[in-house]
Amino acid sequence: MIQQHESVIVRRAGRIVIPVAQLFGFYVLVFGQYGPGGGFVGGVILAASLILAILVFGLEAPESKAVPTVLYADGLGLLIFAFVGGLCLIGGGQFLNYSDLEVPGLDDASRRYLGILLTQVGVAVDVATTGVSIAVSLSSDDDELSGPEELDD
Repeated sequence: MIQQHESVIVRRAGRIVIPVAQLFGFYVLVFGQYGPGGGFVGGVILAASLILAILVFGLEAPESKAVPTVLYADGLGLLIFAFVGGLCLIGGGQFLNYSDLEVPGLDDASRRYLGILLTQVGVAVDVATTGVSIAVSLSSDDDELSGPEELDD
């Protein structure tokens, strides 16, 4: 299991860099439809910041407390994606045709923006979850990953 880094400089720098990286990942996620970015890139940046938190502070540290939450969010992005598509179908349209979203009080452009944003959030959640899951599984000891040993006769 990954332990806390020994250097005070690395831990202090991590306390500054990790929140900035997470804020940038959120920015790329939200404003990705206006420029480069979107759900995938935002999810990769968020996953990289969480992996950096694991490497700097260790897996069991309070600074890495978001990691177990992210690991349990596996499949949540797919549910968000399917939920938005289902709302479009309920509106009488096609799957992921955002102009058919049933959201009262919004015009056509606002419904499209909301639909795109929600699907990108779903993609970002799945990408971040997958990235952190891979890093955590690679950092585990071989004894933790193997199943119960069979008894020899």
